[in-house]
Amino acid sequence: MIVRRLCSLGGEALGTVAATLFANPRFADAFGRAVQAALETKGRVDRNVQTVLGLLNLPSRADLTRIATKLEAIQGSLVNLNLKVDRLLAVTRPRRRTSRKPAAAARQEAQE
Repeated sequence: MIVRRLCSLGGEALGTVAATLFANPRFADAFGRAVQAALETKGRVDRNVQTVLGLLNLPSRADLTRIATKLEAIQGSLVNLNLKVDRLLAVTRPRRRTSRKPAAAARQEAQE
């Protein structure tokens, strides 16, 4: 009921009401304690969910983030390694002579 009435006031009036409420030190203190309690509760819930997921042998969001970070690092290393191997192959690749005949053809000519 009160929330509906506040919402119907409009943005400007709602801002005025909020400013008046937060000007009261008792309200500001109570609001701060409520927010702090909510954050502590969220932290406990997050830890409990992580524990339950661990017991069920399921990855948590933190586990998935850690794995994704490691995979990105491995992918970057593989790309760098691939570039280095390509450079080495380009430098050490033997050049083929087109005027040489295959060994089988050379043996056949020698027998004739």
